[in-house]
Amino acid sequence: MSTTLPESQGLLMLPHLRIQNANAISSPLTHGLPSMTAFLGLMWALERKLCANGTGMAFNSVGVICHDFDEQVTEGGYTKAFRLTRNPVDRDGSTAAIVEEGRIHLDITLVFGVSSETVLEKAEARQTLADTVAETLAGMRVAGGSIVPTRGADAKQGAELIRLAEDSTEAGKQFRRLRRRWLPGFALVCRDDLLAQRLASLRAIEPTATALDALLDLSRINWRPEPAAASDSERKGVEWKPEPRAGWIVPIPVGYGALSGIHPAGSVKNARDSHTDFRFVESLYSIGQWISPHRLGGVRELLWYGHSDVESGLYRCRNDFAAAPHA
Repeated sequence: MSTTLPESQGLLMLPHLRIQNANAISSPLTHGLPSMTAFLGLMWALERKLCANGTGMAFNSVGVICHDFDEQVTEGGYTKAFRLTRNPVDRDGSTAAIVEEGRIHLDITLVFGVSSETVLEKAEARQTLADTVAETLAGMRVAGGSIVPTRGADAKQGAELIRLAEDSTEAGKQFRRLRRRWLPGFALVCRDDLLAQRLASLRAIEPTATALDALLDLSRINWRPEPAAASDSERKGVEWKPEPRAGWIVPIPVGYGALSGIHPAGSVKNARDSHTDFRFVESLYSIGQWISPHRLGGVRELLWYGHSDVESGLYRCRNDFAAAPHA
């Protein structure tokens, strides 16, 4: 896949989807909103379903705007735990093991970059296709969660497919109108640049610092000593102040890295798909940032897309926000 955002003819918007019991544990180190790998997987699964139904539409990228969330954790106190379900007893009457699973309820808007001949047709044809997509999505899982229909309306309400303007000036006006409709909410973008900058600053002090050190340093609240203001009659000291942060930044999983070579299809026992080549992988991490949609400069800053480098063993989600001139 390409290392740049694929060109799309239109945007398919599915506003304010209410997701119940989505997966809140996306990797061994993080929790919260489902990983972008889950939303890219949803995009590809939706594309396959539509192709099977004879709807010719290519999905190129996906963006997520979160309007509200309710992570299912215990209330009160600084340390929290997931609310777990108690399973029925075993056949012999003994207590079944409790497998920890994190769940989260979401109110999100999904924005897909798409290409289709229908995008170039009249508004009526585009709306019919958007309704078909919404109806198909209503019967699918979103990051393991279920879509809850809006009370008093069907699940496809609000779905819209628009054609992207080709002129840059008109495209800018078009996006400014769209981003106002996504408020209030926050869009997740990738900030690989912040991770690289922090790694460089750590290595200036400690040459053996690793990318993991930079990730952990960015993921926590750091207090740094600063010279305290003091009069001549007072002894000078230091003040401990929290380090300024570049917005609402969080550690996120962004894909997978290879742990082994590629095994031929069917050669690995209990693989989920016996017709596809197999490879053992582990999670890849980077830094993400939640940003208000009105601060996005264009649609390319919002959308995520897949990138595979088989030779290097990297399979990851990419976003071009950090490549924008202002970043």
